[in-house]
Amino acid sequence: MARNSAQDNPLAPVTIAVGQEDLLLDRAVREVVVAARAADADTDVRDLTSDQLQPGTLAELTSPSLFAERKVVVVRNAHDLSADTIKDVKAYLGAPAEEITLVLLHAGAAKGKGLLDAARKVGAREVACPKMTKPADRLAFVRSEFRALGRSATPEACQALVDSIGSDLRELASAVTQLVSDIEGTIDEAVVGRYYTGRAEASSFTVADRAVEGRAAEALEALRWSLSTGVAPVMITSALAQGVRAIGKLSSARGGRPADLARELGMPPWKIDRVRQQMRGWTPDGVSVALRAVAEADAGVKGGGDDPEYALEKAVVAIARAARARRG
Repeated sequence: MARNSAQDNPLAPVTIAVGQEDLLLDRAVREVVVAARAADADTDVRDLTSDQLQPGTLAELTSPSLFAERKVVVVRNAHDLSADTIKDVKAYLGAPAEEITLVLLHAGAAKGKGLLDAARKVGAREVACPKMTKPADRLAFVRSEFRALGRSATPEACQALVDSIGSDLRELASAVTQLVSDIEGTIDEAVVGRYYTGRAEASSFTVADRAVEGRAAEALEALRWSLSTGVAPVMITSALAQGVRAIGKLSSARGGRPADLARELGMPPWKIDRVRQQMRGWTPDGVSVALRAVAEADAGVKGGGDDPEYALEKAVVAIARAARARRG
């Protein structure tokens, strides 16, 4: 769904991924990394947040290596870089190093626009990652996911999937992957109904809600019920990730009315109220711990571990503990 608006070479010296849709931003990074490792299996990938890229850090990361290794340097939230670091990046854009691909993730708003303009001026490859706020955009996304996997789904099936799963693109992508994996032939509305309508969304988000509220026993009970009724583990890790990210976003946002925060954070007002209630025991460190736990579980359920159920249980317990950090 993310489309290149400039060069179509993932190994271009500089790629800018512009927008606020997390799934598309992650895919833009993954596309570059996959291409780099296809060219050189030993590619070194450095994935940094804006606060980790301090003045001088980029020069260190892009300095010549004795082994001439290929390297990918990813900078997330590039719009939040300090003024001095932006100077470093702009200077680098004028003379990028060989065998190094720099990937800048930028929200695309006014903040940090000078860096974005500088990257465009030197012809950086650009990948559009817009937030999908309209149902029609999400429907088009689902259709494109089926096409990318080489499968057919009826228009009614695509609409039913959007209606059942909701607005989270990660869950929609996971649902498409699950259906393609399990079902042969054309996927129709009846198949989607059997898998997802009213069931996967409710059960996976129940697990996430109980976990971020610090209610470990109830979260584990909901997890076991979900798995026993056939909910895909990837749906649950997606719900856990969404729940923790919502805590992190709201805790770092300035105070305001739910309607104002909803516009700023891309959440419906009712969700702002719910997350405010859920975040009472959370600390910034707790959010970091929980995100790592979700990442480990996600890897575990996607083939990185022998027991997906155990990986999910570990994540649920870790999130519930993190939710109670401030309560002692």
